[in-house]
Amino acid sequence: MNKILFYLLVFLLIILSCYSTKNKTSTLQGIEGYVYFISGNQMPSPGKKPKPPKGIKTILYIYRLTNIAQVKRQGQSSYYSAIQTKLIKTTQSDSTGYFSVQLEPGKYSLFTKTGDFFYANLFDKDNNIAPAEVLINKMTKLEIRIDHDATY
Repeated sequence: MNKILFYLLVFLLIILSCYSTKNKTSTLQGIEGYVYFISGNQMPSPGKKPKPPKGIKTILYIYRLTNIAQVKRQGQSSYYSAIQTKLIKTTQSDSTGYFSVQLEPGKYSLFTKTGDFFYANLFDKDNNIAPAEVLINKMTKLEIRIDHDATY
């Protein structure tokens, strides 16, 4: 009887150790969020509720953190014909604009494409373009707005 209990205990310990190892390695880390296309007059006005942004299916280009000095910019616009940092990954948003991509911890820049040009319209204080940071075992949440056709 004692041998049966011993083997049962060993079996349970093996199962529990496999379960806890599985949970530790299945933690997601990366970036998730929505891509929205915004166009037209976005100026607030009395009695008019703003329309909710429209999710868009598009490809996201994820580069190493990219500074304004590392791109070929089209004038003073948010369009870029060349990006000189390393392309890490591409991912696609669904028809609602949702995307999720697993990435190693680090700092990245996210771009979309409009025609032949990359597009990103946000900068941090150091002039890094559309920055996002991935932390260990965390999903960074982002909202990307393609608003080159909007008026504010």
